[in-house]
Amino acid sequence: MRKKHSYEDRLKYMKMLEAGYSVHYIHEHYGIGDGLLKSLWIKYQQEGLSALVKKTNIRADGSLKERIIRDIKENFITLHEASVKYDVSVTRLSIWLRIVREGGYAALYEYNKSGRPPKDMGRPRKKKPEEMTELERLRYENECLRTENALLKKVRALVEEREARLREIGRKPSKN
Repeated sequence: MRKKHSYEDRLKYMKMLEAGYSVHYIHEHYGIGDGLLKSLWIKYQQEGLSALVKKTNIRADGSLKERIIRDIKENFITLHEASVKYDVSVTRLSIWLRIVREGGYAALYEYNKSGRPPKDMGRPRKKKPEEMTELERLRYENECLRTENALLKKVRALVEEREARLREIGRKPSKN
């Protein structure tokens, strides 16, 4: 279950960490991701209360992604530290690292898969009978008749199977 945590919730978690509660305990009891909690804790220790305010998402281009990944690899900083430093989620950083591992730094410039897929994907919408040409309408009607015919054959086969079973046990099939 994904849950949004308000400023007050985040402050409560930080106070609990200061009081000695473990990250795992807070994660289990309040449903906040342990990665988010660790990042918030590092930010809270560095910046104070301003770190608990939600920030807007950044739109990283290929050069920024490359700079961040190079910093992680060359300076051996953890994903949580990089997350705090650049205000990027740990999940996003791990995705960028995987992309670099698989396709090199050039792949960061090509990769831009985010958000909902475009609306034109999937099955095309059905045309109304007024919009169809005569050939399309006849093909559609033919397909409907084939489907109806197949359904009727299936129903007849099921009825015959039921009647055969009833005859086997000595009952007479119903007239309906």
